[in-house]
Amino acid sequence: MNAVLVAVVLMLVLSLLRVHVVVALFLGALSGGLVAGMGLDRTLIAFQDGLGGGAKIALSYALLGAFAMGVAATGLPKLLADFLLHRINSDGSSAKAASATKWLLVAGIIAMAVMSQNLIPVHIAFIPLLVPPLLNVMNKLRLDRRLITCCITFGLVTTYMFIPVGFGSIYLNDILLYNIGEAGLDTSGINVMQVMAFPALGMLVGVLIAIFVTYRTPRDYADVSLGTAPEKAPDVSRYKVAVAMVAIVATFVVQILMQSLGFEADGLLVGALIGLAILLVTGAVNFRNADDIFSQGMKMMALIGFIMITAQGFAAVMSATGEVESLVTTAGDVFGDNKFAAAGAMLLVGLIVTMGIGSSFSTLPVIAVIFVPLAVSLGFSPAATVALVGTAGALGDAGSPASDSTLGPTAGLNADGQHDHVRDSVIPTFIHFNIPLLIAGWAAAMIL
Repeated sequence: MNAVLVAVVLMLVLSLLRVHVVVALFLGALSGGLVAGMGLDRTLIAFQDGLGGGAKIALSYALLGAFAMGVAATGLPKLLADFLLHRINSDGSSAKAASATKWLLVAGIIAMAVMSQNLIPVHIAFIPLLVPPLLNVMNKLRLDRRLITCCITFGLVTTYMFIPVGFGSIYLNDILLYNIGEAGLDTSGINVMQVMAFPALGMLVGVLIAIFVTYRTPRDYADVSLGTAPEKAPDVSRYKVAVAMVAIVATFVVQILMQSLGFEADGLLVGALIGLAILLVTGAVNFRNADDIFSQGMKMMALIGFIMITAQGFAAVMSATGEVESLVTTAGDVFGDNKFAAAGAMLLVGLIVTMGIGSSFSTLPVIAVIFVPLAVSLGFSPAATVALVGTAGALGDAGSPASDSTLGPTAGLNADGQHDHVRDSVIPTFIHFNIPLLIAGWAAAMIL
């Protein structure tokens, strides 16, 4: 049996059985290496060598968590939460105000998720900053947190796979088109937004189903004091709020400048450090409380960091097995010249690989070199090939236990311990996005 398939299936089954994701990833990687005949020693060495690839990501997220908690200490998120609570409790038409506030909240979270990929490219760092202070508002609105998970994941994934700006530029131009070109296919005349509009439409259908069908029923949660919140609510002052906004803008600008100037250093890491420095130097965060506040923020993002590090080790073992290619070629041999069946098989392989690795950005270089020659041999057009590879890479990002597109929402929504990662983030996003995304990508491959 294919080692990659065994590893991914075992990891997913263990996660569903409530085995911790870090342990599930490790055991999945171990089983994959052993099935591939690598032996225990080679498997562990490959796993350990891969761990370093996630260290930079983990440190960036830890510092962004500290920055988020520092901003929270200035009272800026509390202002937003108080504004929404006031709308709910406004005199007169409270039911109408609550309904309007619900839609304002949903639209605002989707907008922030979209902007986090391009306009203000902080990726998931906005979640622990924005979501925990709004949990009591969501409780009063009886809003199902699985809906909020779907909204955040929709904004994160759809944006980078459709709009070629910010993280989208990296995914579509620097990774997708570049690796397809390296595999021997000319993509110079392809409008990537037109091609990826098909899978983006599938994502839109998924989030609309989540909003208006699956999670429209109210759901009750207990009002729980946040363990990561300061014991005393921060004093809201115009000065502190103004400094917080300056720090946020500075963090965003640093990332954009470093990206535009071609720096190889991590803009998220440098931006977070500058944001923290502004909060401390200006006194918006008291030096005496800074250590506790920043430690709380780092703890809030620590789980994501450990999972991302472990996921890199898992990905390294999968690459070392050499069986990703055999998984693809086997699928091609089974379906022969049947383009319809072959397209479906290629998309399913992309889903399996990304579910295991947890990152579309890491999956694309692995599958592009194999998928492109296969797609060309089957007679797919260049546009259809781009759609196939781009969709196959994005499949599984929503719904993977190791993806930051599911880990991010959990980090914010589980701040009070009432949101399970697998049952409330992984399963809902898998169902609502991977199924319509697979169908849309399949349709794109056959139409383009």
